[in-house]
Parts: sequence; C-alpha cells; structure tokens
Amino acid sequence: MRDTAILLMAYGTPSAEDDIEVYLTDIRRGQRSRPEMVEDLKNRYRKIGGRSPLLEIVKAQAAALEELLNSQGVETRVFVGMKHWYPYIREVVPQIAAAGFQRIIALALAPHYSRISIGGYRDALDKAVRDLYRLQVDFIESWHDHPSFHAAVAQNVVNALNRFALEKRNKVTVIFTAHSLPERILEWNDPYPEQLHESCRAVADLLGIKSWSFAYQSGRHSGEKWLGPDILEVLEEIGRKSTGASVLIVPIGFVADHLEILHDIDIEAQLFAKAHGLILNRSESLNTDPKFISALADIVRKRFVVTQPFKTADGLSTRSDTNV
Repeated sequence: MRDTAILLMAYGTPSAEDDIEVYLTDIRRGQRSRPEMVEDLKNRYRKIGGRSPLLEIVKAQAAALEELLNSQGVETRVFVGMKHWYPYIREVVPQIAAAGFQRIIALALAPHYSRISIGGYRDALDKAVRDLYRLQVDFIESWHDHPSFHAAVAQNVVNALNRFALEKRNKVTVIFTAHSLPERILEWNDPYPEQLHESCRAVADLLGIKSWSFAYQSGRHSGEKWLGPDILEVLEEIGRKSTGASVLIVPIGFVADHLEILHDIDIEAQLFAKAHGLILNRSESLNTDPKFISALADIVRKRFVVTQPFKTADGLSTRSDTNV
C-alpha cells in the first residue's frame, strides 16, 4: 500500500483581478496594501492577459512527475499546494492525510534556499501538519546543485543562443537572474546568494561559457534595501558600453512561467533593452520539460524507501529496501 505522497509547493498566484488585493494581504500576513500597490500589481497582470499560468503549469508538472515515478515503480501521488493562494498548503495537507498517506516528501519549486523564501514554505507546512500527528514530513530544503537540473537549464540556454543570428552567437552576453530578496538576509549568512552562483557556475561550465554575469530581478519597492544589482541596472550598463549588443537572460531562479517571467522579463526588461539599443532574448522556462521532470523524479526518489524495482534514467532496473 502506498504510504508516501509528494507535495510540490509553489508561491501561488491570484485567480482573477478581483483576487489581487486579498492575495497581497496574504503575502503581507494580513496587512492591507496601499491602493497604489494593488493597482500596480493589477496593471502588471493585465499586461500578461489578466492572470498567470503558474497554477496550471505546476499541476502539469505534478502530473508528469507522478506519471514518471509510477512508471519507474515508485507508487505515489503528487499533490500541489500553494503558499499564498488556492490550493493553499494548509488545505492540501489534510487531503493527503485523508487519502491514507502517512508521510510527505515536500519540495518547493524553487531550487535555492533562503530562510525568507523556502523557510516560508516550511513554516506553512509545519502549521498544516501540527494537528496531524501521524503524518511525517521529509522536507527538501534545496536542490540547486542537482546535475540534471543544471543540464536542463543548459539545454534551454543552447536553444536560446541558437535564436540569435549566427554571427552574433559568440558575442552574446549571458546574464543569469533570480528573484531579489531583502538585503538583511546577508546578516544571517543566508546561503541564497552563494547557492545561486553555484548553479550559475555549474551551467556555465557545462556550456563552456567563460564570461557571464548575474543580476537580481523583481525586487519590491519598499523602505528596505534589496539584493542587487538589478537586471535593469545591468542592462543599462551594457547599453552604455555597447549599443546593439546581444543579451541572453537565463532566469535560473525560476522553474515555471509566471508574472516574474512573463512581465518582468518579457515585457519590462524587453522594453528597457530596446530603449537602450540592445537585442534581448531569454531562455525558456523549464515548465514540463522532460529533462526537468526527470530531475525532480531523481530528487524525490532518493527520499523513498523502495520495495520494488524501478527503472533509472538509463533504463536499467534496480531494487532496494532502503532509501534510494
């Protein structure tokens, strides 16, 4: 009988424009947002068609992961829980328990650990299981160093570079990006910046890219300082040095299309780049890329106690009665 379920967790996104104010209030832990902040977020969503595809993509990722694991002999179900919108983590966890599972392998769809970001998922999950005493949790804090994750990103970088004119490909400036966080995390020796740079170096090494840079994106306008440099600052500097330069953004901190990709890069950064005489592309999001789903399967499968054969990525069958 199946006893272990997988919980894929993501940030969450409002279902419609009317939900945006409530969504922001949830993010701000019950604190109401200024009207101009609500309107700004509404405008960003309007520019990408009114809503983000994040939930649909995560559900598709979960379905693909479940199918792959079951085909490998790992009998499980993959559930989806969101931190700041429906289906909330706090609602999904009781459903997992009601389905008869005794253990959860929990993985946030964010490869790099920070106490603010991944710590928030853990807090939400801990609260959800507090009264479910029989439910055990195996929380995966970070998977930024997984080789198959690097390989999946690297393939998308190759595909994106091939979209540039042949004579420009060797001169493309590659910029890896991730979501900015408040600079105060540095006071905690938070591993977020270093884990990001480790992932970037790994992908660059796979592709033989000797020169690349890193920037943060999507930082909030608030009273405190956020990690930098910001991607727009980096693009501005490139434009000053070389009009007509070709730039590739690789959003390595994100694994699905959502507002920070579809608006902050595809619209805001693209318009900014054109205004500064740059040719800008970005690598595709991983979404349901089979290489990425295979990476997720490998990450979670190692947390299972397997009592039947399963097929590895190279097609071989193996069997173990311990964690694999």
